[in-house]
Amino acid sequence: MGLIKLGVVALDCPDPRALANFYAQVLDWQVTGGDDEWIEIAGPTGRTLAFQQVPEADYRPPQWPGQETPQQLHLDFDVRRSDIDEAERKVLALGAKLVQGDAEGRDWRVYLDPAGHPFCLCLK
Repeated sequence: MGLIKLGVVALDCPDPRALANFYAQVLDWQVTGGDDEWIEIAGPTGRTLAFQQVPEADYRPPQWPGQETPQQLHLDFDVRRSDIDEAERKVLALGAKLVQGDAEGRDWRVYLDPAGHPFCLCLK
């Protein structure tokens, strides 16, 4: 094992609890704790995502595909080809917005989460 290892990925957002609940439901993970400014969710293998509050007046959601406000990072979630439509229905029902389908032979679909962060469902 290396000297440094990844601890957690944190997403800035105006409402950490709401975004944590969104991703906990998307991934079937559990909210593991926090407060109004920092919330974490964890998966069965111990992977963790965190959500950190930024005042709504200061928050600038990334724009996709434009770069006026760059995306800075995005999350990719692997989905079996046979499950992609079901996975899409799930994330849309939870509040995601589809911004690019898998047309033109792409192996991914791009969505925005409720706070505007882009994420992809990638066909595996």
